Amino acid sequence: MNNDGIIWEVLNNQFCSFKIKTDVGNLCRHPHNLTGRCNRKECPLANSKYATVRETNGRIHLCLKTAERAHMPAKQWEKIELPRNYAQAVAIIDENMQYWPGWMINICKQRLTKITQYLIRMRKLKLKSKHTLVPIKKKLERREKSREIRAEAAARLDQSIEKELLERLKSKA
Repeated sequence: MNNDGIIWEVLNNQFCSFKIKTDVGNLCRHPHNLTGRCNRKECPLANSKYATVRETNGRIHLCLKTAERAHMPAKQWEKIELPRNYAQAVAIIDENMQYWPGWMINICKQRLTKITQYLIRMRKLKLKSKHTLVPIKKKLERREKSREIRAEAAARLDQSIEKELLERLKSKA
């Protein structure tokens, strides 16, 4: 745990590639950050014990980071897939985070709620019929319009010739 304080000092005072300084406060772009704020308590890099809820390809995972895996960066985060049923997912979070700080458990549950709601909205939008926009091909439209004008002119010419022939036929008879 002493190690975490040193890491935070470096990240806070020197350089962190995920930190964004704004007039409101410091924000964090790290994908495992629970809240998006950059501070000692909520930094996934500076805490050897950390948890978050993430969504990948429509599936929700509880990601747990423990000090025992610190020597294996590739396997540092344990991913536990959560079921689609909200109540079962909350029960799994409670079971796996039994001895974790209460604030972290609450934020993980809030994040689970948020992700579940937007996945439901996404599924509803997929089921709705979409109005597809069909592009108008201007060149083709112009070409067809000019062809129609020429065809009408030819039809008028044919009608006038036909009338002329009928008049001549009537006058001779």
